[in-house]
Amino acid sequence: MKIHPGKLTLLFTLLLTALAAAADHAPPSIPPDVALARLKAGNHRFVSTSISGGKPTAARRAETAEGQHPFAIIVGCADSRTSPEIVFDQNIGDPLRHPHRGQSRRRLCPRQHRICGGHLGARLIVVLGHQKCGAVQAALAGGAAPGHVHALVKAIQPAVRASKGLPGDPLVNAIQENDLLVAKKIHEKARLGDLASQVRVVEGYYDLHSGKVQWAQ
Repeated sequence: MKIHPGKLTLLFTLLLTALAAAADHAPPSIPPDVALARLKAGNHRFVSTSISGGKPTAARRAETAEGQHPFAIIVGCADSRTSPEIVFDQNIGDPLRHPHRGQSRRRLCPRQHRICGGHLGARLIVVLGHQKCGAVQAALAGGAAPGHVHALVKAIQPAVRASKGLPGDPLVNAIQENDLLVAKKIHEKARLGDLASQVRVVEGYYDLHSGKVQWAQ
C-alpha cells in the first residue's frame, strides 16, 4: 500500500516550523536508543505507580525558560488523555509534542529540513497512536465527514485499506497501520541527510485502560 508522495503529516510540518522558531543553538544530543529507554522507563513508572511522585516544576521552569532542548519528539493525536509528559512520566521540556487529530498527512515545506535533529538535538521521533482514536474510527466508518474532519478521514483511508482483513480488532489494526505509514513518510520526507543514521523513528500504541505503550520496534 502506497501513500501519494506529496503527502506527509500536517502535524510534522507544523512541528518543524515550531522547532525552527524556538531553536536557540545546537545542544548536545541523546542517542535515540537512550531516549527510547528513557521513555519506556517513564511509561513503566506511570503504569505501575498509583500516584505521581511529583516533579521539580519550579526549577525546571527556570531551566527551560531561556530555551528548549527536548530529548524526544512525540507526534501524537490531539487527545487530552495522551499527554506525553504524563504517559511517559517526564517533566517540562523533556518531550516535545505536536498534537493533531488522527495523524493526517500533508506536504512538507522544503525549508524545514533537518530542523528536529540539527537545532534542538532530538534524535528520537515517536509516532504515538492510541486506543479508540476518533479520527480513525471515522475513517473506518466511511462516508462523508463534516468540515476539516473530512480531510483527516481521507488521509487515514490508506491505512484503513492496508489493514483490511487482518486478524484482530479492525480499529486497532488501522491505528497501528496509520502510525506505521506516518513514520515511514516522516523518515522519507524529513530529508535528514547526514543525520539520517542518527535519528530513529518508532511507532507506539497507547492503551487508554492500562496506560501501557506498546512498541512496534
